[in-house]
Amino acid sequence: MKNARAVKCLIAANVLMYLLQAVYKGGLEVPLALWPRQPIDGRVYFHVWQIVTYAFLHSTGNFSHLLLNMLGLWMFGAEIERYVGPTRLLACYFASVVTAALTQLYIPPLLGAPPAPTIGASGGVFGLLLAYALLFPHRKVIPLIPPIPMPAWLFAALYAGVELFMGVTGTLSGIAHFAHLGGMIGSALAVVQWRWARTAR
Repeated sequence: MKNARAVKCLIAANVLMYLLQAVYKGGLEVPLALWPRQPIDGRVYFHVWQIVTYAFLHSTGNFSHLLLNMLGLWMFGAEIERYVGPTRLLACYFASVVTAALTQLYIPPLLGAPPAPTIGASGGVFGLLLAYALLFPHRKVIPLIPPIPMPAWLFAALYAGVELFMGVTGTLSGIAHFAHLGGMIGSALAVVQWRWARTAR
């Protein structure tokens, strides 16, 4: 548990998929990205397994997409795994991935967003960010922008507020803001379940 093996496995899986994406030159996105439920050019590309597989794909034309997600996965996930163990860490992560996918499938179409596929681990990473803030609310973190130390609870609250604003206003429309918020919902449910199980003993 001290070695954060589950987080390392997740990072390794993401890096491996990134390399496979480069080899297959976009061939993995059609079956594995999260596609909208609405048809695109008369064809529906969505399949149920995509609510998980999309989180292991990243933009091969933008290495920072993978790098920043893996940095966040390590920063928050390793500490969470050391505290709650690998099983709960994985449960929290995949709960975040799934709720992020479901949010992305249903909310943007209601706001009139054009249908487009979604890829990336950021829904799971945002989930781990919130779990970290709930478990260690007063732990200091230093964001990249602005590089000012702040308690984890404030960091998570600010990010959630920014994502909500950008999602509603359509700012930076190429980013799945509602998936990020949906990931936070999944981790919140996981942490509540852990606390409920502890008090029910």
